[in-house]
Amino acid sequence: MMSRKNILRMVSLLIFINSFASKSYSQKEQIATNQIDSSLIGQKDLIDIFDQIFKSKKKKNKLPEITKEKKYHFSVLPVIGYTLQSGLVANVSGNVIFKNYKNDSTNTSAIIQGISYTEKNQLEFYVLSDIWSKNNMWNVNTDLRYYIYPQDTYGLGGFSKESDAQLVNFSFLRFYNTVYKKATKNLYLGLGYMLDKRWNITQDHQTGLSDYEKYGFYRNSCSSGISLNVLSDTRDNPINSSKGVYSNIIYRYNTTMLGSDENWSSLTLDFRKYYKIDKKNTILALWNYNWLTLSGKAPYLDLPSTAWEPNNNLGRGYIQSRFRSPNLVYVESELRFNITKNELLGAVIFANAQSFTEWSSKRFERIIPGFGGGLRIKFNKESNTNIAIDYGFGLDGSGGVFINLGEVF
Repeated sequence: MMSRKNILRMVSLLIFINSFASKSYSQKEQIATNQIDSSLIGQKDLIDIFDQIFKSKKKKNKLPEITKEKKYHFSVLPVIGYTLQSGLVANVSGNVIFKNYKNDSTNTSAIIQGISYTEKNQLEFYVLSDIWSKNNMWNVNTDLRYYIYPQDTYGLGGFSKESDAQLVNFSFLRFYNTVYKKATKNLYLGLGYMLDKRWNITQDHQTGLSDYEKYGFYRNSCSSGISLNVLSDTRDNPINSSKGVYSNIIYRYNTTMLGSDENWSSLTLDFRKYYKIDKKNTILALWNYNWLTLSGKAPYLDLPSTAWEPNNNLGRGYIQSRFRSPNLVYVESELRFNITKNELLGAVIFANAQSFTEWSSKRFERIIPGFGGGLRIKFNKESNTNIAIDYGFGLDGSGGVFINLGEVF
């Protein structure tokens, strides 16, 4: 198997090759047209480095082309990487950020998409979007995913062991769509539809009954229902926030009337706060995520689980699905700071804690900590998109590399 060191070398090479293709227009051209954001002056990203190396032979006296201001800013990243749950992974992911109107009060919209195939024969395709209308009167949030996903599960509660791993294979379709209407200045009320459908579920046989079988194993599962949402979002950039608050409360009711296997309900509480500590763009980011089953019996694979929240980032230091239970409480803090003055290189340190209710007592009995640090490489300064390469540590020797295009939260 290829070493992690060589994997990261390949990541750097592919990022570098791709950088030129994602450049919407050069900083030099923006300055010539007097359309550059003053905060970008002095910053460098991988695209600038590419330009410097491969365009250094251009005549110095050649006037830059006059270009119009771009509405959309794209980042595309082909990468060969490594994650705990997938092993080696070939992935193409990207994002586009934009404003629908030239109005400073309108939030930045974002679309994130990707497709990947892994060493463990996992296929993933996803499109996530967060679209704002003029003056933030409406917000439309969509989450579409299709997975073919063999993956280990470890049982219920916070005391499961890595030796309890059992391979489960399934196909998975998710479709969430929520429409929010502005109620007050920063408060939105939303109505949505949520579908999680799995089929062709199989599990490896082992001695004795697994927690999955004790809980209730089925070849197929479907959770389909409506959601009531309350949203407040004052972040300056959803991909890499330096200030503001994000809070989202979602009550989900799944009903057999909409095709759900059973009637059950859940509540998720997602809170994030960002503090800009100094003029060097040092940021303290705080995250609290609570995922609670209120009534009924959710399908086993729809239960709250490590790294199964919408962005699949919860619990750095542990493999996806490492812990699972009807109820989850999670907190994380991260300090983000620049290494170089031009903000090409940065770093983070983080710490988190997750806790799950035990199946027998229905109480939170264990706090499971994680911590680590990572490198940030400015991929596209126009959208403030970083390549995030982190190493997280957990209990009992758990740990691994976590790679993202954009910040973890």
